[in-house]
Amino acid sequence: MATAQKTLASGYGWSVSDVVCTAAAGDKPFEEEHGNFCIAAVSRGTFRYRTRQGTAMLAPGAILLGNPGACYECGHEHGAGDRCLSFHFSPAYLERVVAELPRAKRLGFADPRLPPLPSLTPVLAEAEAARERGDNEAFEELGLRIAGAVVAAASGPPRMARTPSRRDQKRVAEAVRLIELNAEWPLSLAELAVQTATSPYHFLRIFRHVAGMTPYQFLLRTRLHRAAVRLLTSDTAVSTIAFDAGFNDLSTFNRRFRRQMGEAPGAYRSRRAGR
Repeated sequence: MATAQKTLASGYGWSVSDVVCTAAAGDKPFEEEHGNFCIAAVSRGTFRYRTRQGTAMLAPGAILLGNPGACYECGHEHGAGDRCLSFHFSPAYLERVVAELPRAKRLGFADPRLPPLPSLTPVLAEAEAARERGDNEAFEELGLRIAGAVVAAASGPPRMARTPSRRDQKRVAEAVRLIELNAEWPLSLAELAVQTATSPYHFLRIFRHVAGMTPYQFLLRTRLHRAAVRLLTSDTAVSTIAFDAGFNDLSTFNRRFRRQMGEAPGAYRSRRAGR
């Protein structure tokens, strides 16, 4: 499998890497092993992840979860390549994080992934912006914030239901690619269902099951995430960023951005861009 891994930053008990995989559908997956706890944020592409906790299809915004010593396999039957920000934590490091969280009672992940969650969107946008800016000093703080947020989110009951069929995973992967390529344009549920050769109702059901959110929620999350990263990495006007991302008017963008990120675009840029 063609994977390039670049360590961006590291410290005592933690590290973060930019992982780019160029594997295609015809490439045979091979088994690897997690050396430490792994929390990997998918920023591009889709792939199948199989480990002892189960099997899941991962798409942008999802979080891959890995336990030390667990063997795993990644496959690209439904698309070529992906990119992740992969955080690795020693058991002692993550144990200290768990000790600070009231709801976290165990050290270890019961599920193979977390779906895209609104609570994680702001910090993941900051992490991706730090990667694009080369601001590697920011990753110590960002890694700790991501670890805490992920452990807290994963501390509830297991989220994964039955493993989706490979046909359903393929359909959702095709829809995810279509949304990524056309996020700035209007995309209806009916159009996406036609592209995946299924009915709108069945498509909505399998997309939510596989991706952890509805197609519209994923489209909106993609637009807001791209806008957030651009706010942190450029001086482009907020209105231009909003229209380029696919929002028809600035007020709608401001309202949705505030709801997702907890503050207005201008305040988000001025408070966080300098980190």
